[in-house]
Amino acid sequence: MFKEFKEFAMRGNVLDMAVGIVIGAAFGAVVKSFVDDVLMPPLGMVLGNVDFSTFFVTLKSGAKAAGPYPSLAAAKAAGAVTLNYGFFINTVISFLIIAFAVFLVVKGANSMKRREAAPAAANTRECPFCFTTIAMQARRCPQCTSQLEPGAAS
Repeated sequence: MFKEFKEFAMRGNVLDMAVGIVIGAAFGAVVKSFVDDVLMPPLGMVLGNVDFSTFFVTLKSGAKAAGPYPSLAAAKAAGAVTLNYGFFINTVISFLIIAFAVFLVVKGANSMKRREAAPAAANTRECPFCFTTIAMQARRCPQCTSQLEPGAAS
């Protein structure tokens, strides 16, 4: 059983997937930092110094102190049950940015694959008389010596 597991784990696609997951997690952390630390502060400033992470609704007042609470931290300190929709907004924005970045990466990779797969211009053609492969610019077939038009497709 251990041998089978080792064979499974050492297959190329499993290792590639593991590397992809690790890189994806790191990429997610970078994008989360980008959204939280770079994108949201100016967006909040444009919207009137709004910090989305502080948006919440108190569902049940805390046992230590009754609401309303001036901040999410105060509500949590009082033991209140809150619906933190501001964090959800930040997460949705992070997801959209990650999804767009992944889309751009996949689109770029697909376009590179298409460029690599494009066939090169043909340098040879077939003789229409004996079907031997000859140079595109040949005027006479070296096999059957038939007169050919240079560069004419057969």
